[in-house]
Amino acid sequence: MDSFAWPFVPYRVTLPVTDFDELAASARACRACAAVLPVEPRPVFQISPTARLLVAGQAPGSKVHASGVPFADASGDRLREWMGVTQAEFYDARRIAILPIGFCYPGRAKSGDAPPRPECAKLWRKDLLALMPQIRLTLLVGTYAQQDALGPGKMRERVGRFRDFLPDYFPLPHPSWRSHIWMRDNLWFEAEVLPELRAQVRHALEAAA
Repeated sequence: MDSFAWPFVPYRVTLPVTDFDELAASARACRACAAVLPVEPRPVFQISPTARLLVAGQAPGSKVHASGVPFADASGDRLREWMGVTQAEFYDARRIAILPIGFCYPGRAKSGDAPPRPECAKLWRKDLLALMPQIRLTLLVGTYAQQDALGPGKMRERVGRFRDFLPDYFPLPHPSWRSHIWMRDNLWFEAEVLPELRAQVRHALEAAA
């Protein structure tokens, strides 16, 4: 079973095909939105039945679509810094799963990328999550991920009340270039939220080591 996101594949293991493998392969081959996407469908995610930490983002950007590697862009660099993890740790699917709300690049809107397509949640996401029972902590990265898990609400308020959602969820702003401005206007995020985020991430990963 190959549970690593290409090209970060240190080795391959041959195991019997499981329901998890079949569902993941079907999701990667999905073309349900081909008629409405601005580019060819390319579902991008990283999953494993042994993962203990889940990064729930919104949808791949154009650079991630081109590479096929989740968070392989400046936003990913920023997120890894926030989490306090190395690139090798981040792309170890045995420990960290990366499953966005929308699996394919949705194209551009007037200001930034368009919202994630809703089809992924209906077709794949719920079933994939059900096959990862060892997830201990889910990082809700951005408004769309927070709304999916927690319902309607304001991102800033939820990030400020992050302790209310532990131990299951940790809400975060999206780590786009705009987060620099957001952090400047919300100095408490770096001072109060990031230290606890790194502690919670480390706790989840140590449990999976």
